[in-house]
Amino acid sequence: MTGATGFLGGHLVGQLVSAGHEVAALCREDEPELEDRGVTVVRGDVLDGASVERGAAGADIAFHCAGKVSRRPEDAEELYRVHVEGTRTVLSACKRAGVKRVIVASTSGTVAVSADSSHVASEADAAPVALLSRWPYYRSKLYAEELALAANADGFEVIAINPTLLLGPGDERRSSTEDIRLFLDRRIPAIPSGGLSFVDVRDAARGMILAMNAGTPGQRYLLGACNITVREFFLRLERISGVKAPWLPVPRMPTFARPAATLLSDLAATSQKKWLGDDLDPVSFEMAQFFWYLDSSLAERELGWKPRDAMTTLRDTIDDVRGVRT
Repeated sequence: MTGATGFLGGHLVGQLVSAGHEVAALCREDEPELEDRGVTVVRGDVLDGASVERGAAGADIAFHCAGKVSRRPEDAEELYRVHVEGTRTVLSACKRAGVKRVIVASTSGTVAVSADSSHVASEADAAPVALLSRWPYYRSKLYAEELALAANADGFEVIAINPTLLLGPGDERRSSTEDIRLFLDRRIPAIPSGGLSFVDVRDAARGMILAMNAGTPGQRYLLGACNITVREFFLRLERISGVKAPWLPVPRMPTFARPAATLLSDLAATSQKKWLGDDLDPVSFEMAQFFWYLDSSLAERELGWKPRDAMTTLRDTIDDVRGVRT
């Protein structure tokens, strides 16, 4: 598998090992903690086909979880290289190594985002390309997913798992749970007018394992536990953490969201007014003006997947960010 040291990959490794599977992980550096858990570590990179082929030797199933999470427009080239070229390299190498099935970790954001609050996306929806073109991360993930599913042919099976925002314990790099930290530190100055979805990372890992046996080749599966407005999300965090949610609502203005957030950030930097939110990321602020709702019925029906209670996930995430291990 790739991405074994990441948020999702780390939980996937744990569940695979606990189930008695032999796991080989492609890693760029030595990973003694993985080896201590019984994982065979193969030094390599997703852009190096020879190393991927070495790591996949003798495997029937491969999990491709490697990626880079970034909302920065200046990272567009690297995001394309890691996600698109990396996926192409991994799939080609796995096929040469005789792997029969590859489970690719994609994202619900390749299809489940809309300016319409009433829209709940399913796997059958077309990709909202006009929206995704705003955000290099999601654009590159869409290209990678399309490439991956197109590789499903001639006995080589590829399935995409599309979790929404991953929450839960164990996000050492804060790649997915950084917004929870900002909330707890009172660094979010206002309530964006959009909506989000989230899912427990442990349930997303379980979804990938279920797809290993029950997934339909060439299919994507959306995984989400809760569709919720940003306002209600903050109120739930408030109830669990005791930290007051921001009270200032932001009118819906998707077209102007990024320049408005940039202006706020610049003002905070020059005035030292911390309540304005000097951590405010203009791209994240823009994304929060849209609705990221999805329907996980297909995964529930075909994979037998079920998410845990959403409040449990939020509580575990808050405890973990605060340093209380769950």
